[in-house]
Parts: sequence; C-alpha cells; structure tokens
Amino acid sequence: MRIVDNIKVWGEPLENAVSQAVTCSQHGDVLGVALMADHHKGYSQPIGGVVAYRNMISPSGVGYDIACGNKAVRTNLMWEDIKDQIAVIMDDINANVSFGVGRNNPTPVDHELFDDASWKLFDSIEPGLEHKLKTLARNQLGTVGSGNHFVDIFVEESTGKVWVANHFGSRGFGHKVASGFLNLAAGREFSGKAPGESMDQPPTLFDLNSEMGELKVSL
Repeated sequence: MRIVDNIKVWGEPLENAVSQAVTCSQHGDVLGVALMADHHKGYSQPIGGVVAYRNMISPSGVGYDIACGNKAVRTNLMWEDIKDQIAVIMDDINANVSFGVGRNNPTPVDHELFDDASWKLFDSIEPGLEHKLKTLARNQLGTVGSGNHFVDIFVEESTGKVWVANHFGSRGFGHKVASGFLNLAAGREFSGKAPGESMDQPPTLFDLNSEMGELKVSL
C-alpha cells in the first residue's frame, strides 16, 4: 500500500483513477478514500474505489451496475477428464446463457427476492414504477451483460480441479435505478431521460437524513 495525493492505493496507481479519487475526497463529508488493487476509471467514482462518508450516500458510488462482482465455484471435475470436450462445453454455455446488452432470459427465473417488500418503495417515487422495474429485473435475471462480464472455465494449477467463474451485475435494472436517482438529484423525474454522468464530474450525494437518502439506503 502507498499514499498518492492523500489517497491510500493498493496495486499500481492509475493516474486517471487516482484523479477521480482525489475529486471524490473533495466533495461531501469524507472520512477517507482508498483504491483497491484492481482499480480503474469509472463514472465520478473509480471502480475499485472506496469512499467513506459521514451520514451521506452516493448514487455515483453505488454505480450503474449494483452489486457488480465475481464468483467462482470449484466443481468436482478434473481438467484431464474434460479437456477434450472444452469446446463443446463452452458452446453449451453460450447456447444456454444469454450474453449482451438488453438481452432477456428465454426461460424466466423466479426468485424470492421478487417478494421483498422493498419493491413497493418504487411506487412511492413514481406510480407504476415497481411493476416496470420488477418486470425488467425478472426478464433479465440469469443473463450476462457485455463488456467485461463473462462465464468461463478455470483450472486450479496445483490440483487440476475445474472451476466455473462469472462476472455479473444488475443489468438494465441497475442502470435504471442509478439513472433514476441521478435524475431526482438533478430535479428531473425518476423515469426521465437522463443525460448521463460525465466520467470526471464530482459524485452525486444525498444526506442520509433526507427523503432521497433514506430511499436510496432502503433500496
């Protein structure tokens, strides 16, 4: 770990991400800012960046891809047993998982998360918003986005064990929610046409005790 412009940085500092982190440190009641080893430039706040606020929440920091992350699961398969079939396996993954922008799951997936009472909070923002966003989320649950989102096969070098890994996010639902709160912060309607954030603009912030802050935390 090193200190760059008063920012704690793990890994090799990327100048454009450090610059964004410095901007974040200068807006709001900030307790501290850090960049993890995998950091890179994002929208207002760098990806892999952590900004600790006192009694504030940032839609910019939550981002367009809510809960974006990685998961890897070790299987009971060995590489030696499947290496001759890897092309077929990858073709099967591609045939059964929907990849790309705006893609829906041809076989909708149900989940108990759709019964969560928090969904009703959307209708307190805008009538009919719960149904609109829940339908979008339900249709895209189980799909994979574009860019650096993936499903892949990994091999544990020391043992030859096979892993299945993926990089996932919240798809169109997450983008709509982030855009909606950025709209509200700018005085527009939640479902209005959002111009989008400039990558280097200061982060949008809500006080936790404000109506928008409480809603953002609840959702």
